[in-house]
Amino acid sequence: MGYVALYAAAGIVALGLLFLFLKFFGLWFRALLSGAAVGMGKLIGMWLRHVRPAVIVDARIMLTKAGIDVATDMLETHFLAGGNVAKVSQALVAANKASIPLPFQRAAAIDLAGRDVLEAVRTSVNPKVIDCPDPSKGKQTIDAVAKDGIQLQVKARVTVRANIERLVGGATEETIIARVGEGIVTTIGSSESYKAVLENPDQISKRVLGKGLDAGTAFEILSIDIADIDVGANVGAKLQADQAEADKRRFQAEAEKRRAAAQAKEQEMIALVQENRAKVVLAEAEIPLAMAEAFRTGKLGVMDYYRLNNIQADTQMRKSIGQEGS
Repeated sequence: MGYVALYAAAGIVALGLLFLFLKFFGLWFRALLSGAAVGMGKLIGMWLRHVRPAVIVDARIMLTKAGIDVATDMLETHFLAGGNVAKVSQALVAANKASIPLPFQRAAAIDLAGRDVLEAVRTSVNPKVIDCPDPSKGKQTIDAVAKDGIQLQVKARVTVRANIERLVGGATEETIIARVGEGIVTTIGSSESYKAVLENPDQISKRVLGKGLDAGTAFEILSIDIADIDVGANVGAKLQADQAEADKRRFQAEAEKRRAAAQAKEQEMIALVQENRAKVVLAEAEIPLAMAEAFRTGKLGVMDYYRLNNIQADTQMRKSIGQEGS
């Protein structure tokens, strides 16, 4: 009974090994014939570690045929790290054919950093042209104003080549576009006249290219070419007109303020006059009381009163005569 169970277990193991052998025999035989042999044990180990053996075998065959020796363990590690083994292998082959030094570790790091390593190698061989500004962002031209106030609208094309050494940690195309745009605006802004820029647009390219705008980026700038340059609005005149209008409104407000202050002062003076008149009326009202008091105390006699009236009458008559004569 025990022997039967032992034989049964051995049979099951043998069937399992046969199944695995038949499952990976095609990959093993293909790799063997290609000169990039991968052991059956490694193929089974990949399957157990949830690595796709076909991807690793195809990548190793490609690299071996190109004369590049990369161990299957390194390819498997890159796969487990979430990298694209096929694209990294293609990039290594392309770099090798173009005599570009690219170790597997660097290519894997570029791929894991989210960069397209194959596209980077292609850009190193065949330079890429970047439009500045990027039309896909909605802006068609770079607008800058010369010192004479005339606006210029510029389109530029930047030819770049990928720098493999700086692909990890280097700035992207957006940085190149931003720096070139800033350089164009600065160059035009420092020009005395827009005519000078139109006469020699290559000055923009030379001055911008001389600033080393590719520092810290993943690219090397080969050339900056001005594709188109147009004359825009007279920004200086518009700003002057806006300033004049603002000054006019300010002066009008100040004049209105002074007018309101004058009106308020006038009303204060009218009120002051009325106040003084009231004081005069009050003072005149006290005169009869004072005279009556003088009569009672004997300080003013009847004759004195008559003489005072005569003097007042004489004064009124002279006033009347003087008014008729004038």
